Amino acid sequence: MSTTTDKSASSSGSLLGWLGRRGSASKDASSDSANGAAAAAAGGMDLGKETRRQLMESITEFLLDNGLEITPANLLAAHGAFSGSNPRLARQINRRFETGEGIDQPWLDEVNADAERNKDDSLERLISRFENNLEVFAKSTKAASTATQNYGVELEQHVAELDQISDTGMIISNLAEIAKTMLERTRKVEDSMRRSEEEAKSLRQSLARAKRDAEIDHLTGLPNRRAFETLLDKHYREAQAAIEPLSVAFCDIDHFKRINDTHGHDTGDRVIQAIGESLSAISNDNCHVARHGGEEFVMLFRGLAAAQAQKRLDELRERFSQRSFVNRDTDEPMGQITFSGGVADVFGYTDARAALKAADEALYRAKESGRNRIELA
Repeated sequence: MSTTTDKSASSSGSLLGWLGRRGSASKDASSDSANGAAAAAAGGMDLGKETRRQLMESITEFLLDNGLEITPANLLAAHGAFSGSNPRLARQINRRFETGEGIDQPWLDEVNADAERNKDDSLERLISRFENNLEVFAKSTKAASTATQNYGVELEQHVAELDQISDTGMIISNLAEIAKTMLERTRKVEDSMRRSEEEAKSLRQSLARAKRDAEIDHLTGLPNRRAFETLLDKHYREAQAAIEPLSVAFCDIDHFKRINDTHGHDTGDRVIQAIGESLSAISNDNCHVARHGGEEFVMLFRGLAAAQAQKRLDELRERFSQRSFVNRDTDEPMGQITFSGGVADVFGYTDARAALKAADEALYRAKESGRNRIELA
């Protein structure tokens, strides 16, 4: 994460600028935005429609201001950054402006290419194998059914002949031959069906493991972004029905790029693990933590108002900031490592995604205000 943003840079060339906060990213601007929303609500304005309109305007201005092509990939990336569904990209864009590098098409193409390369298609491959196996199993079942039907037809014909022909010896001999042939066919079909069943069982087990793995971040062992979104949807519905408070929070390691550049990526990974373990210490059935990507974590607090969630997270932040770290590879002291966060009341916004976006903006204000702090949206 980069250094504190200069206000002149954030006024027109930052993500918050395109989000309708041109001029300042301070708490006063946030307060003005909240007052505007309250006035709109009092006047009966359709806040959902207004939010969508602002999102469209932000995406359009972002693409046009930076000379970017109007392509599906660019629109998808811009939507992720401005809607709050991809806070990591939002912070990457902010970092580009803070360092004066700006945004251009080659950079955005590389970001899109990285996202595509990082897609885990193992689950899709397993599903494909599972579907193919089901198709083979269906064919085996159909073959068994056809063979049985044919055998039944032939048997009926010979039974009918028994009533009409006095020489039953030839008929019985034919019946024995048919039964022998049918037995051989049945055994082959049974073997095929047994193999298909064993393969299907193995694939079901692999699919179950893949689904679990697809929802776990392998560096920290925490749920990943995909799993968190499922949890958020579930608790949103349940808390809404039970009229319970629900809060979300974004956390981000302070000066993480400096840690990586100074001490290496292995040490950076261990810092991510350490913060993940600390956040996990306050999690339970009603408090969930997940790694959202990179140095970012996201949390869900069921049954806690935003101010209560902020207090709990701030207490954890204070304890963590008092620890001293050492690079285990070089024994070089790393000193204090901190993180910042933003917390939002889910039901204070039009939907859960809007609340996530608000929490991310509160996190950004925490970074601007000096880091190592938890801001309330």
